[in-house]
Amino acid sequence: MRRLRACLGAAAAVGLAAAGATALVAGSASGATSALDNRWYAAAPYLMPLDNDPPDPAAIMDATGLKAFQLAFVLAPNGGGCTPTWDGTAPVASDTAVRSVIDTIRAKGGDVSVSIGGYGGTKLGQACADPASTAAAYQQVITKYGLHAIDFDLEEPEYENTAAIRNEIGAAKILQQNNPGLYVSVTTAGTADGTGWFGKQMLLEAKAQGFTPNNFSIMPFDGGFNGAASQTAALTKFNGVLRSTFGWDEATAYAHEGFSGMNGRSDTGEYFAQADFQTVLDYATDHHMDRFTFWSLNRDRQCTPADNGGRTSGTCSSVAQNAWDFAKYSVKFAGVTPPTTTPTPTPTPTAPASCEPAWSATTAYTAGAEVSYGKHNWKAKWWTQNETPGASQWGPWQDEGAC
Repeated sequence: MRRLRACLGAAAAVGLAAAGATALVAGSASGATSALDNRWYAAAPYLMPLDNDPPDPAAIMDATGLKAFQLAFVLAPNGGGCTPTWDGTAPVASDTAVRSVIDTIRAKGGDVSVSIGGYGGTKLGQACADPASTAAAYQQVITKYGLHAIDFDLEEPEYENTAAIRNEIGAAKILQQNNPGLYVSVTTAGTADGTGWFGKQMLLEAKAQGFTPNNFSIMPFDGGFNGAASQTAALTKFNGVLRSTFGWDEATAYAHEGFSGMNGRSDTGEYFAQADFQTVLDYATDHHMDRFTFWSLNRDRQCTPADNGGRTSGTCSSVAQNAWDFAKYSVKFAGVTPPTTTPTPTPTPTAPASCEPAWSATTAYTAGAEVSYGKHNWKAKWWTQNETPGASQWGPWQDEGAC
């Protein structure tokens, strides 16, 4: 479900219970930084750093207080092979562009998670021979960027491929074991029943392999949804799916459940406005869910007629909004109050005074006399004649302002 959505990508893995920051231990991760509080990785919205008119993450951080970003997407090379690339075209091994984005975010006290998969393209689970080689490819990404969180976005068409899903789930389990403190999230399609048949098969594969990520997130859009009520109903159904699959009680299932929405107009013409996000956010926090994210920051700005023309866009939301309105819901989920930006009122210009009679060099003026000169009014401090107003700050004329 998304390539335009830029593949609504799977979200930043996170956990709800453990709020303490944990540092990545395994590997000498290049550029590793201290991990954020786990709640931030759970709240990281998607950002395509190389496509869909990428916004400046530093500007978003300043405007909203956001600290975490879910970068999308890592795929297998378009030409084939079991090595990680950005969107199938830019090898991770030689990347400098995404590294620069990450450095910008970290320099301001933030961090990133990386999303692998998404809708369309060839996934590493499809291209690699087995779970171990799939995990080795993803480990390159973790080590290169010093990641503390990673997301597996398992959806069409990959999740219809049993062998590929076995590789992806197996790889996720290996990465979780080899990188202590790494947060792992798994995101899949949402339906009115929680998730569809292939989503349920993916959960059964996770159970068979003994793999439990920090959360399983669903994307309740592009499936006949209509506003927040249909989304929260799907989240309730999905909670039942998690309980029946893993034998969890309701609270445990919610603590391993996540929401990944789409701001504005979805691929299929559904609309989710700010009020819908607030309703789902209230549901997620009331039920102590582990994750709340959305697709995407590239779309978190108002369209112009030229941008959109009534279609779903990868670069704007197609609903009325201020820039970064939807990012503020992620900030709230992380437990932080977004900064309030009160516009500085534009001062109402004061109309200039009307001009007094023009100054004359031949007229003698007594104290208090008023004249105009150089589009300003002037008042005589004492008797004066043939002394130009403003010629000296110590002269006989006091400037009364523009006229």
